[in-house]
Amino acid sequence: MNVKYLTIVFFAFATWAQPQAAENEPQQSMPLTVPASVPLRVYLTKRIPKKVGAPVQAKLIEGVYAFDREVIPAGTEVIGHVSRLEPVSKFQRTKAVLGGDFTPLHRAEVEFTSLKLPDGREIAIVTQENIGLNSIFSPKARVKKKPDPQNNPGLVATAKQNIQDQINTQIDRVKSIPDLVRSPNKMEMLSDYLMAKLPYHPQYVRNGTRFDAELKTPLDFGSETVTRSSMLLLGTQPTAESLVHARLVTPLDSSLSKQGQQVDAVLSEPLFSTDHKLILPEGTRLTGSVVMSQKARWFHRSGRLRFNFQDVDLPAEVAQLKFPEPEQASAAPPETQVATQKVLRFRSQAILKAAESDQAPVKVDSEGGVKTTESKARFIQTAIAVLIASKSGDTDAGHLHGGGIGSVGGAGQNSNVSGRTLGGGLGFGLLGTALSQSSKYVGMAFGYYGLGWSVFSTVIARGQEVQFDKNAVIDIGFNPRTAATAKK
Repeated sequence: MNVKYLTIVFFAFATWAQPQAAENEPQQSMPLTVPASVPLRVYLTKRIPKKVGAPVQAKLIEGVYAFDREVIPAGTEVIGHVSRLEPVSKFQRTKAVLGGDFTPLHRAEVEFTSLKLPDGREIAIVTQENIGLNSIFSPKARVKKKPDPQNNPGLVATAKQNIQDQINTQIDRVKSIPDLVRSPNKMEMLSDYLMAKLPYHPQYVRNGTRFDAELKTPLDFGSETVTRSSMLLLGTQPTAESLVHARLVTPLDSSLSKQGQQVDAVLSEPLFSTDHKLILPEGTRLTGSVVMSQKARWFHRSGRLRFNFQDVDLPAEVAQLKFPEPEQASAAPPETQVATQKVLRFRSQAILKAAESDQAPVKVDSEGGVKTTESKARFIQTAIAVLIASKSGDTDAGHLHGGGIGSVGGAGQNSNVSGRTLGGGLGFGLLGTALSQSSKYVGMAFGYYGLGWSVFSTVIARGQEVQFDKNAVIDIGFNPRTAATAKK
């Protein structure tokens, strides 16, 4: 009886002592501030007309972090307006006119002014004016696996499953970056194509258009306490295959970047260990260099780019951590000693694992090299152009509209109506369709002009350059190598 009583008292004391130890652990207040120039990644939930003052509704694609925690969750509503209109470049204007589009094209500058958090709070913000990116975001519902009530794996198996879930989350993130940047779907492409063929048409910013809205002023979210135990691994070398989510600070272009050029990136999210100890906070800067750069060449041979990172600089907030020295410092664990020394910079080896490009889809190989990818479907357009051009140049009397009568005298102007109509549309849009009715030779000329432009643009023209704008989303993998491997 006494043994049973003592056992109950022991477990009660252990349960009481654990939270007491946590309360007695050294703590320090850490300010949570989102600095200016940090981009809010948002997408439009409704299309907006290109008119000054038009209201803008958007949502946050991914959460915003400050030091070691999320302060603005994904899905937060973002409100703004069209601040001004700017004309497109002369090259774009000329290209549109050659395609039969005489609309005075404009770019809509959008400014975001407030955030509506899920808990109901509204925060005023000031962002840089932004015309949006050339990509569309389509939110996808996440499917969560339901736990099996018949299977209770226990603590050890649960811990292993949690680690595997974290690994799968990192893998899914890498796979999600190409999905983040997609071209319009088939119906959107058809709608845009038909709209562009009109000589004059209304202008909108499409639903789902992405924006990287840079903050002009910082956002203050107060402060939170951090404990010594949660900071034990702060500033230590990430384990092999650790993956961090970051944004490029240095714009890159395979046609302009040179080997040896410095490349900087900043972590958008903190990196934690498997037991949720902070390793690298948000705001950590990675510095590297361009290893290889190759310009795009004729016949659609795309540009190539490779860069990696060697230096890791922790944010200045880390220097503010001043926990009291632990007792018996000589016997303290190595990671505790590292944290006490406040390591703000160290060497590492990291390569690109995934990336977005606003200009063209890109593919990242196992060594971190990047090249653009083009769909083979572009040749379908050329094949259609060949058929239309041959139809517009069809002079066989048996195939002409009106038969032999149409081939005699002035009636010949009414021959091959369908062919020259298609040829006019191929070469000069709806305006070309109308002009081609004046003569079969006009329709033929438009058809061959459209064919020549199609063959040049899809077969002969230069490939696309690898271009990364400022704030491009990238995922970086840490994988320390030997010196011999790094030289290869």
